[in-house]
Amino acid sequence: MRIARFKLDTPGDPGPRLALVHDDTLLDLTVLAPDLPQDLPSLLAAGSRARERLEAVAGSRASERAGIAIAEAQLLAPLRPGKCLAIGLNYRDHAEEMGTPPPRHPIVFTKQVTAVQDPFGPVHLPRVSDQLDFEGELVCVIGRRCRHVPRDRAVDVIAGYCVGNDVSVRDWQMRTGQFTLGKSFDTHAPFGPWLVTADAVTDPHTLALSTRVNGELRQSSNTSQLIFDCFDLVTHLSQAFTLEPGDLIFTGTPSGVGAADNPPRYLHAGDRVRVEIEGIGAIDNPVIPEPDSTAFID
Repeated sequence: MRIARFKLDTPGDPGPRLALVHDDTLLDLTVLAPDLPQDLPSLLAAGSRARERLEAVAGSRASERAGIAIAEAQLLAPLRPGKCLAIGLNYRDHAEEMGTPPPRHPIVFTKQVTAVQDPFGPVHLPRVSDQLDFEGELVCVIGRRCRHVPRDRAVDVIAGYCVGNDVSVRDWQMRTGQFTLGKSFDTHAPFGPWLVTADAVTDPHTLALSTRVNGELRQSSNTSQLIFDCFDLVTHLSQAFTLEPGDLIFTGTPSGVGAADNPPRYLHAGDRVRVEIEGIGAIDNPVIPEPDSTAFID
């Protein structure tokens, strides 16, 4: 099952809402299931009742009447997370290209939620840096409130998976031992294009992942290269704090990032970055100069 968040650029459109994705069509849940929560974290928190309702919607012939062509809609980030967590140096091939031994424990940092961007929205080239880099990643979405999760139960608390790009401002990232600031610029956490529910992913740890810049293949790997897999990360993180429905875990990036080239190959205005993961989908983001309108005091 795929769950998207979308809006239409038409007069009178009610604004962002959820849909089931069926082939190239969005099945509007405000029409087909108005009794369900209309934001994804709340929908996930509703548990089995919501799941059964969604399955009924997906199998109903009435769903055809609420179909909207994806091409006519603007896909949005599937949700606004409570926590946006990320993991560094978590692919064997990436640790090798950076000349770093594989970590003994997950390297955890946060991306501020204001970094969230739509799956096809623009990524800003910051006015304060020209060292903008890409990191294609598998993103886990938490579906149940949990703490101290045993590894064999981690699969039960992951609602599903998205494609993400852990966009990084390398000079700001490396100024200190804390990565958060260089990873949290506005628009630097695009993800989507939808949530693929966990039951639709046979094994999240055997998925091909690729990143292309202007059509050039820059990353080509597989989630089998993860040092700490999705279940390890849930177990580790939940030992420290409560995970809640809608929390995100950017699980790390494979080799091929721009900073590892000699000389480094950073992103420029006008570039396009496409990240694709087998069975999940693809996001595709243009790089633009940070607009003057970002300077404001509210």
